[in-house]
Amino acid sequence: MEKSNSMYDFDDIRPVYDSEVSDAIEELIASEGIEDALRYVLPAFDWEAIKAKLRTCKTKQQFKENISYDLVSVIAKISTNSLTVSGGERITKDACTFISNHRDIVLDAAFLNVLLFDIGHAMTQITIGDNLLIHPWIKPVFRLNNSFFVKRNLPVRQKLEESKKLSAYIHHTIKETKESVWIAQREGRAKDANDSTQPGLLKMLSMGGDRDALSSLMSLNIVPIAITYEYDPCDYLKAQEFQLKRDNPDYVKSRRDDLLNMEIGILQNKGRVHFTIANPINPKLKSLQLKTNKNEIIDEIASVIDREIYEHYRFFPCNYIAFDLLNDSRRFCDFYNQQEFQAFSDYLQRQIGKIDTPAKDETFLRSKMLEMYSNPLKNHLANKISDW
Repeated sequence: MEKSNSMYDFDDIRPVYDSEVSDAIEELIASEGIEDALRYVLPAFDWEAIKAKLRTCKTKQQFKENISYDLVSVIAKISTNSLTVSGGERITKDACTFISNHRDIVLDAAFLNVLLFDIGHAMTQITIGDNLLIHPWIKPVFRLNNSFFVKRNLPVRQKLEESKKLSAYIHHTIKETKESVWIAQREGRAKDANDSTQPGLLKMLSMGGDRDALSSLMSLNIVPIAITYEYDPCDYLKAQEFQLKRDNPDYVKSRRDDLLNMEIGILQNKGRVHFTIANPINPKLKSLQLKTNKNEIIDEIASVIDREIYEHYRFFPCNYIAFDLLNDSRRFCDFYNQQEFQAFSDYLQRQIGKIDTPAKDETFLRSKMLEMYSNPLKNHLANKISDW
């Protein structure tokens, strides 16, 4: 099903239909900068061969399998030590809404789709902020890759209407198109890795249903995903942003900053990367049916998602080392050796050395980077002693 029976016109936010793929590919090929962008990732590629391969794609599925899958696999090969997934057995045959913590602007969803395909599940539709449409070629790439757009930086009244339309589109996709959807648990990345689900996201998702908030959210079949990157190549950029905002509360990132984060995040080393498919949350929501306060229901659902993510993180020596360094302890010294300790200490110093900002505060920057690597462990530990 391509056309929607919804009261909304989704044309300005939806992916391409299969009937539009050939035109979108020609738009992509003609877009200024696409050849340079590909050569940046794959210096030795043959542009004529790529164009010919693109033109063989007549559906989104063919584009995802023959173009996106191969490109993302190459990126994984050159920028990770491993890319793995667990918990695939928890995915049912029904379409679901994957909600995850957010580490990389582009690769969280791209890696997820590669991993889902590898374990025999359909790739998802992907939620993308329109603030990332920095170059002309980016929009057709995303639309061909089954992405739909969230409009950012809108006036309050318009934002409400766009939120209703976005929610209606997601409900349409789950219930009518029968495709799964990926969306991050918050707008933008948690730059200190202190992951939490924004209640506003769940309020938006609840708008598109035709029943109460709880029933509407349960109809989306929410499945949390815990994403762990051993190393975040943008850690120093995030630490720098923390200092810039500390020193100037009015500081706002530029579009160039977003592009730099995309480039560094895609191409630089991430070490081991692991995705854990957590438990579908609907069984845990049945106890909320007696509640009537919408805000309480939303907050509790956010807490359930957070707990699933905290429970299913994958940890590496750097997480334990960062926790001990930040807290001046040896609590987790059994989880790393001296060589790993020294390697991570050297890594931190190299990353801090990349920061070029006025009045550079190395003590502050180091503490923010240690928080990034220790916060998932801190949340995991707190989750262990909390009552479910």
